[in-house]
Amino acid sequence: MQAETLTSSAGVPLQGPLLMTPRVFVDQRGFFFESWNERDFAAALDAEDQPVPSFVQDNHSRSSRGVLRGLHYQLPPHAQGKLVRCVLGQIFDVAVDLCSGSASFGHWFGTYLSAENHQQLWVPPGFAHGFLTLSDQAEVLYKTTDFWDHDCERSIRWDDPQLAIAWPLGDLAGVELSPTAPQLSEKDAAAPLLEAVIGELRRRPDVSQSGQPVQLTDATGDRTP
Repeated sequence: MQAETLTSSAGVPLQGPLLMTPRVFVDQRGFFFESWNERDFAAALDAEDQPVPSFVQDNHSRSSRGVLRGLHYQLPPHAQGKLVRCVLGQIFDVAVDLCSGSASFGHWFGTYLSAENHQQLWVPPGFAHGFLTLSDQAEVLYKTTDFWDHDCERSIRWDDPQLAIAWPLGDLAGVELSPTAPQLSEKDAAAPLLEAVIGELRRRPDVSQSGQPVQLTDATGDRTP
């Protein structure tokens, strides 16, 4: 599996996220590839001096064209890393750096993941994640490094002007959208802007130092991926 380091939309190097491209074997019967190899994944992270996590859960979502999920993240001590792939259809997948003190704080990276390119995006703890569904249907599988936690779950507005994510809404020709938004959950539609949560993010320890309990506030109880 090939692992590619990434730069943000503004050309700033991102510390952590990797775009993973597997070796795919194709013949007259179809194709075969290793979608997960613990040894190769660990080697890719070791090469970038990143800690190698353990995955505790696999999630599977199905979305219709025009659905946007995100931007989601969890605070320490239950910050989540995600290894994301699309097994049906196509999505535009986004990671946003929310690591306090990072030189690329607030910068984002986006890429197309699809059942055709077989690529996977590693979104480390400390990054927010979201995706826009571009095909009629898309199924997304992702591994997580921690369990969902009611008190640690947070979200940021998908169209935050400070982030200025270039969602490819133009690829949704023919889909009925509201004048200002793709299809969102109620929770995502009501998510705060980045400037409203910066204070909370800066009060949190770095995810690499998140072993101690912290006092969490402003939690929401709706678990809607």
